[in-house]
This record gives sequence, structure tokens and C-alpha cells, in this order.
Amino acid sequence: MLPSYRKPPDFLLFATVCLLLSIGLIMVFSSSFYYAMFPPFNSHSYFLKRQAAYAVLGIGGMLVLMRYDYRNLKRVAPYAPLLAFGLLIAVLTPLGDSRLGAQRWLDLGMISFQPTDLAKLCLVVFTAYSMAQNRSRIHTFRYGMLPYLLIMVAAGGLIMLEPDLGTTLTLLGTIYIMMFVAGVQLGRLLVLAGAGVAAILLLIYFEPYRLRRLLAFLDPEKDPTGAGWHILNSLMSLGSGGLLGLGLGQGRHSKFLYLPERQTDFIFAVIGEELGFIGAALVILLFLLFIWRGLKIAVAAPDAFGSMLAAGIVIGIGLQAFINIGVVTSTLPITGITLPFISFGGTSLVFNLLAVGILLNISRQSR
Repeated sequence: MLPSYRKPPDFLLFATVCLLLSIGLIMVFSSSFYYAMFPPFNSHSYFLKRQAAYAVLGIGGMLVLMRYDYRNLKRVAPYAPLLAFGLLIAVLTPLGDSRLGAQRWLDLGMISFQPTDLAKLCLVVFTAYSMAQNRSRIHTFRYGMLPYLLIMVAAGGLIMLEPDLGTTLTLLGTIYIMMFVAGVQLGRLLVLAGAGVAAILLLIYFEPYRLRRLLAFLDPEKDPTGAGWHILNSLMSLGSGGLLGLGLGQGRHSKFLYLPERQTDFIFAVIGEELGFIGAALVILLFLLFIWRGLKIAVAAPDAFGSMLAAGIVIGIGLQAFINIGVVTSTLPITGITLPFISFGGTSLVFNLLAVGILLNISRQSR
């Protein structure tokens, strides 16, 4: 066992997450208070109260894991895929709850959550452990690519059955970049990237609604009241904010319900409309700061497991933010995915904060 260093956690990372979380709570309320006044919610603070409760739960878990030696996770890491795949299979059974045409929630009576968020964290822990164990053989196909390729195919296939393309891309992208960081041969990674792009195009081509979204991304004005509705209203929200924004609670597109999923997938458009270019740029800078500090922790980690685990956590959260902002700004085609720490969503918020707790513990033991 390596010695434990009694260092304080990375303050900049902690402060960055707190700022993102604070912005998220404000914007969840600002984007939803008008919508929440009507049935079935009947309370302008409905979404704020729920998000605040999950934030308290997540912060509590983050503080606990910040003091829990991350190296103890090695004991459970080999079994993490069992939990991950068990949850991904369970959500497709009658225990799964279907909402808005997707079966992504696991309903256990008093508890209802999206198991993909926990599954992602479990698979990142296992991948980091496996790569650390096989670092001397990472250049071989058997140990450096095959295990992770099987995980990507199995996990991606199960998540796509829900269906959830955004989460699938985030998870597969995270494992792929972890393979690059670990030192898998570049030629093999390029072949895998080509196969992945081909698979995504096939998934889009053979699913009519995904094909409509792709065509709308290329030319949203061809179907302004259909497939192009999300993109056009998102861009109008961002554009109407100008430099300083219209002010909190004054967003016309979110208040009058033109902007879909305003408190979840498209909350960044509300930020642009109400806080302007400066507010949107601040959020992007905070995510860049989070990635920088996280990667610095990964480089300074005391062992290979800590290094790969920190990198996986940072890559997963950073990639999800990149995809969400890319969708909202029409840089990427439409896919449903939340903005970490900011969008409304209890499961995502709690498990992202738990992951940050692990990251902060690694920072306490860095060299």
C-alpha cells in the first residue's frame, strides 16, 4: 500500500464544481418556474426543490468519498461490470419505467433513477483498474484492446436498446480516450474509430427519427415546425441574449415554452438568453477549468490506477458537457443529453458529484 498524503483537496476543482452547481440551481429555477406553475406540478419551485435535494445528497456523498481512500476501490473494481450490466439489463425488464418513448428509468417503488449514470461510473472504475493491472501489456491486442472493445459493444448495445444515443456516445468516447491515454497502439485506435463512425451512421440511417434529426441539423429551416424546431429555437434563444442577456427569468423562449426541454437538455440555451454571451462563456470556461485541474490530478496521481481513474472521470464529464453544448449551439446533431452539474436531473447530478469526490481524494494523495 502506498503512503497516504495528508494534503487538502484541489481547491480550484472544488470551487469550480461548486460554481457550476450554483449556476445550475439558479438556472433550473429560472428556466422552469413559469412551466412548473401549471398542472401536474402546481408549484413554481417544484424543479428547484427537487434539484436542491439531490444536490444536498450528492454533496454529502462527495464529501464522504473525498475522505475515502480511492485505492480501496481496487477491491470492488473486478466486480463493477456485474453491477453495471445487471442494471442495464434490469432497466429493459418490467422493472424499467418508460417515459417520453424511452425506457431509461428503473422503478424500485420509492426509488426511481437512471441506472446508466451508475453504470458509467462502474465501467470507468473497472476500465481504470484493468488498464493499471495490464499496463505492461497494453500494447497487445488481447490485453490492450479486446476487453474494452467487448465492454463498449455490450454496454453500448444495451444502452441503445433504451434507446439513449447521447449516453452511448459519452460512455464509448470515454473508454476510447482512456485507451488512448493508456497507450493503446494508435493504428488500432484509428481502425476502431472508423468502425465506430460507420456503426453510428448505420444506426442513424436505419432509424427514421435519427435520420430526420441529422437532416434537420444540416438544414433546420427545411422543417421549422418539426425536426428543426429544437435547433431553431435553441439558436434564437442564444442569439436573443446578446452580450449581457435579458436577465434571470426573462427568457422569452423558455418562459413561453418555445424552447423544448428547457431545464434539462437545452438549459445552456436558457443561459445564453438570460445571461448572454458573458454568462455562456463563463460556463464554458468553468468546464475547461474543471478539465484542466482534473487532468493535472491524473498526471500527479501516486499510482497508475489513480491516474487512469482520474482521467476517466474527467473525460466522461468533459465529453458530456462538450456534446451537450455542441447540440445546443448546433455544432453537433440533436441527441438527448444533460449538461453536467447544471441541468435538472437527480441521478446524473448525484453520481457526477460522487465521481468528483473520488477525483478530490486522488488529488489529496497526489505527489
